Amino acid sequence: MTLDDLRAFLAVCEAGSLSAVARDLSCTQSAVSQRVRRLERELGLPLLERQPRGVAPTPAGRLLRHAAHDGIGALDLAVRQLREIRDGAAGTVRITTGAISVRHFMSQAVVSFRARHPQVGLEFQTSNSGRGCLDALAADTADLAWITIGPPVRGVQQRPVISLPWVLAVRADDPLATRATIGPDDLADIRHIRLPENSTSRRSLDGHFAQHGTEPDASTSVADWDTAMLLAELGLGHAIVPTLPNWRPAEHPSLRLIPIPSLPPLATGWAVRRWETLSPAALAFADAVATSLTPPPPATPTPSPDTTGSTPAPDLLVRAPA
Repeated sequence: MTLDDLRAFLAVCEAGSLSAVARDLSCTQSAVSQRVRRLERELGLPLLERQPRGVAPTPAGRLLRHAAHDGIGALDLAVRQLREIRDGAAGTVRITTGAISVRHFMSQAVVSFRARHPQVGLEFQTSNSGRGCLDALAADTADLAWITIGPPVRGVQQRPVISLPWVLAVRADDPLATRATIGPDDLADIRHIRLPENSTSRRSLDGHFAQHGTEPDASTSVADWDTAMLLAELGLGHAIVPTLPNWRPAEHPSLRLIPIPSLPPLATGWAVRRWETLSPAALAFADAVATSLTPPPPATPTPSPDTTGSTPAPDLLVRAPA
């Protein structure tokens, strides 16, 4: 029993004529009849009966017609949807990330992606840790995970997208606010606003402190980088945070962000189960985010024409005569 045989049988039931179906399929009436007979031989029952004008399904034929109509209709719908997903024209992209990542890392990409793929759904799932994002990948409840890049994880492919230098966030009237940079020794005396204990960024900072024998005083902890900077702006302490894309200093006039050159930049980017199995839409969204976070190349200065309007001649090396 093949799909072509079932399709031919359904067409005959609808048209009530073998010859009409043969014309529609651009084949002979004998070829259509052979398809129906194959089904009858396999099932051991007659499926069509001749009438004064054409043919009609038998009781067994009506049963098969009903079942095949529903099954093939659902299959055709699934095939159309799969083709749309393959072509990146439909489907849903499931992204898991931290609470602040969409605002700081994806806002421009969401707008550009929506303009190019209006029929593709975007489903954002918030997690409070990179581990939670990786768990969502493992459970197949997410296609893409935006994480702080960490050690290799079995069954997960990580792809860094952007490196974020560390800064010390302080209130504008803080004694450290006038510093051009912050060194390792300066961090020993800060009132540290700690990042989440289970985060990769927290582990990176703790490793740096242990390496330098530094243990800043900490009486406040937060769940994300935005909250850390807010508390620093309110004067509750000092926050060591990565430089965030799309951060607008003009909106925070009482906050200063001072570079910490001794801290290696924090890499962030995508984690997936396997890149080659992602849908075209998921790949397109991942690329849109990476593109939006890539700084444009420096512009090449355009030489100004001289006052005569002629094209300036190239610089020449003039040698004195011997």
